[in-house]
Amino acid sequence: MRRLFSFLLVACLSATALAADPIKGERKEVFGDVTVHYSTFISTFLQPDIAKSAELVRSKNQGVINISVMNAGKPSTAQVSGTVKDLTSQSVPLKFKQITEQGAIYYIAQYPVEQAETRTFTINVEAAGKSNSFSFNQELFPGE
Repeated sequence: MRRLFSFLLVACLSATALAADPIKGERKEVFGDVTVHYSTFISTFLQPDIAKSAELVRSKNQGVINISVMNAGKPSTAQVSGTVKDLTSQSVPLKFKQITEQGAIYYIAQYPVEQAETRTFTINVEAAGKSNSFSFNQELFPGE
């Protein structure tokens, strides 16, 4: 699980190179003491053993979104939900599952990626007694 933590942390921090939302240098949103880090990528970037341990499908047509919530600089539990919308405005709900390991808490979900396109993600995070939402765009390339 430590390898999963390391991979997800690197993926979360390095996803800016793939971002279709170039204005932000770091993929995070800050709501008072709560900071939400996020990244998304095609699941073939995961090593097979990491995907298996996280119970994720590794496929060129499956995306992964990773959310990390920090409260006052410490990992925090939260209720995370959201949707991903394609260019035709077809929306798919994201079903997040929590992964907890050695001082880290992550929320991951998978979604289909049929073709190269920019997707719009809308994420809702309930943490520290407050509910916050944000949206971002990500260009995705299946099969790569």
